[in-house]
Amino acid sequence: MVEAVKRRGKQLALVGDHGSVVCLHLGMSGSVSAGAERDLVCGKHVHLRWLLSGGGAFQMSDPRRFGGVWVFGSEAELEAVRWGRLGVDALSVTPGKLMAGLRSSRRAVKAALLDQGVVAGVGNIYADESLYRARVHPERLACSLNRREVERLVRALGRVLAEAIDAGGSSLRDYVMLSGDAGRFQLAHRVYGRGGEACLRCGSVLEQGLVAQRTTVWCPACQPLSPEER
Repeated sequence: MVEAVKRRGKQLALVGDHGSVVCLHLGMSGSVSAGAERDLVCGKHVHLRWLLSGGGAFQMSDPRRFGGVWVFGSEAELEAVRWGRLGVDALSVTPGKLMAGLRSSRRAVKAALLDQGVVAGVGNIYADESLYRARVHPERLACSLNRREVERLVRALGRVLAEAIDAGGSSLRDYVMLSGDAGRFQLAHRVYGRGGEACLRCGSVLEQGLVAQRTTVWCPACQPLSPEER
């Protein structure tokens, strides 16, 4: 019996009444669904399927196999083996903690945000959206951000993630919510997926390129990058 459900960054933990823990990481294309057993299709990409008392079922699908499932004997073991490697959760990070994670890094700030050991829970979409709102160029050196910029970035991260959660996430390809419905936050994207279009703030043409091997979009006017930081 599942006694509690916990989360750290992008990982979910189902804690059983005897203390054992199942940890799920959906990766880039994974999803979970629940409902009556007869209503859930067990397709070729379903890698985990639990039959529940009362005729229900819970299953995890992962077409690209970037996700995973692990079983631990206790929450302490989960923390020691997996969650201890993660940085502070993005929804609870403070300017001081983020500053500490960035100050020694000469990577692009977007690369640092995507590093789950620096801050847990930020993906490509939400890194772009948060950097845009904070007016920080994604290629800025992480260590070059000053206190005021980090404070803006922390506020932006909190707002973007809260809005995305309220909207059910961003459904661009195969992502759906537990209910099977598509998310709606993609309708509110200000930069992600809009390279070459007009900035919603200033009207400049949004630029697109690769940062940390990920497609990245930013506004050259709202998120300036000085030559010495390129």
